[in-house]
Amino acid sequence: MTPAMTPAAAPPDTDTVLEVSGLSVEIRTEDAAVRAVDAVSFTARRGETLALLGESGCGKSMTALAVAGLLDPVAEVTAGSVRLADVDLLAADERTRRAKAGPEIAIVFQDALTALNPVYPVGVQLAEPFRIHRGLSRVQARRAAVELMARVGIPEPGARVDSYPHQFSGGMRQRLLIAMAVALRPSVLLADEPTTALDVTVQAQIMRLLRDLRTEHRMAVVLITHDLALVAEEADRVAIMYAGRVVETGPVDEVFAAPRHPYSKGLLDSMPAKARPGEPLRSIGGSPPDLSAIPPGCVYQDRCPRVRDRCRAERPPLRAVEGGRRASACFYPHEVPNA
Repeated sequence: MTPAMTPAAAPPDTDTVLEVSGLSVEIRTEDAAVRAVDAVSFTARRGETLALLGESGCGKSMTALAVAGLLDPVAEVTAGSVRLADVDLLAADERTRRAKAGPEIAIVFQDALTALNPVYPVGVQLAEPFRIHRGLSRVQARRAAVELMARVGIPEPGARVDSYPHQFSGGMRQRLLIAMAVALRPSVLLADEPTTALDVTVQAQIMRLLRDLRTEHRMAVVLITHDLALVAEEADRVAIMYAGRVVETGPVDEVFAAPRHPYSKGLLDSMPAKARPGEPLRSIGGSPPDLSAIPPGCVYQDRCPRVRDRCRAERPPLRAVEGGRRASACFYPHEVPNA
């Protein structure tokens, strides 16, 4: 009898639906072009949640917008590929990208009030994907919209389908935004800070909804956040970003238990839960570098407590550690837990 295959022996990319490789994004300013995203690579798998974690301004949201093809005119992708199944979205024509948006890849923004159109009833907005991509009649699409509202927990959906966004609470608007995103059961859902403006109870409800929908549709969820506790509770894998670059990746439980990059360790050490009574809260000293003047060498060098001459001269690549399950952009990853 052939022994059962262990998870470690399984083919690594069987369920990969999104593969981002070497993605770079530059923003044009009056003085020069600023690289906001620098050679970012990660994969998203069916039925899993990958968290993009880091401080504000580290490039998380810009990465998501580039993947979704929603960059502002002042920003442009300068390198890399974004493969959705067998299609490189960055190389595809506009018609192909539009065909993929909705049925295969969708995005949820953090501010539902600005993401929803204030002049149309929510039922019209929820019905639109069904009419465009599925060719449903107006009556059929409206029925589908009501069913979708019920699925995401909107009370009395039949009576509220003609209501406007401002007539819903923040939590209900966020549910509506999620409903629009998952209407066509996409393979990949990008969730950009989906619970930022909500209270703790509503946050938990929204994340439970996302978790249920992920399992139901076997979606790959890319969760963009700066909330360490949210990542620990909801994500399977994490990619930690700093100054536009991914500095560490791996399973959440392993990365949080023994980080292999000084920035990851600094983030985890700064959690209030790790503070002792009577002692000041720990924090990462200094500030992130100016993206228009990134120094040679490691992007974290000015804040790293163990920086060396090599770190200032060479930029460490994102290399595999821990038998390939994880990766770190540090020359001395095994010294980090004891730093």
